[in-house]
Amino acid sequence: MNINTAPLRFAVFDCDGTLVDSLGSITHSMQVACAHHGFAKPNADDVRRVVGLPLHVAIAKVLTKEDISESYAHEISKTYKTAFFDLRQGGGVNEPMYDGIHAVLDRLDAENWLLGIATGKSLRGLTRTLEHHGLLDRFLTHQTADSALGKPNPDMMIKAMGAVGAEPEFTVMIGDTTYDIEMAVNAGTQAIGVAWGYHETDELMDAGAACIVHTADELISALIGGSS
Repeated sequence: MNINTAPLRFAVFDCDGTLVDSLGSITHSMQVACAHHGFAKPNADDVRRVVGLPLHVAIAKVLTKEDISESYAHEISKTYKTAFFDLRQGGGVNEPMYDGIHAVLDRLDAENWLLGIATGKSLRGLTRTLEHHGLLDRFLTHQTADSALGKPNPDMMIKAMGAVGAEPEFTVMIGDTTYDIEMAVNAGTQAIGVAWGYHETDELMDAGAACIVHTADELISALIGGSS
């Protein structure tokens, strides 16, 4: 990737499925919300497919056979948020960080990259996750579902670049879903897909990823190559 020659390099990370594995907690909360409203509990694979979308859109996709209205999807979203909050309050949220993420961020810091986040999480949820892993201050901008249009709309990427003064040609999105990759393409930036998340690698490539990485070391190499 020729982004390495940029005077101002900006890496934007997705959170769920890229920095942390939150599928278990998301699936639990989705199942509680669906059951509360009288629907069958979705399985983890169904939930995995929609992680990263705006919550009401994800719920509508999970319940696509039910043909629910947008307003009802928003109502179920409120139940989901309550379920997730209750799970967190009870110490049941499990969002382990993927191997090597700290090393990636340390290396990018050393190379003077700017770092940001673009996620479908709420700002409150993102803050709790980043605080838990000691990452809150590592990112200059936190773009969330509270303040930007959801993926794959480019709004998060555009706002992230505006927040730090980065240009699209020197910006790269790192994510695990087609929604991340499509958002980057729509914003005119590059995108790297990670193989450890929730969508298949061939899907990420078809969506427009410049490359797929399978480990943290491969991600560092894709971003900065052999530069010191």
